[in-house]
Amino acid sequence: QVQLQESGGGLVQAGGSLRLSCAASGSIFSINVMDWYRQAPGKQRELVALITSGGRTNYADSVKGRFTISRDTAKNTVYLQMNSLKPEDTAVYYCHIITAPRDYWGQGTQVTVSS
Repeated sequence: QVQLQESGGGLVQAGGSLRLSCAASGSIFSINVMDWYRQAPGKQRELVALITSGGRTNYADSVKGRFTISRDTAKNTVYLQMNSLKPEDTAVYYCHIITAPRDYWGQGTQVTVSS
């Protein structure tokens, strides 16, 4: 059984910063991709950023230059540093990992950015 434990969400003013963390535990042999999705009220869940086992990263256009994804392979942990936050970044953020043979989701953490 694999579990994902997210932390770091909260309320912040526009222009502020937050750092999300997600630690994977359990029977994990290898993690190919670790990523973050978000879902705002009334909207579809969208990919925010991903990082591969080789360290390649990719970002949604809306967060490029403001968010940074990183991972600690030894700890099976992925981070999302979010700077220059905007009210439109308000959403529930979900950690997601892709392993062999399946993927897993975290329970989500709320990020609220006030104007």
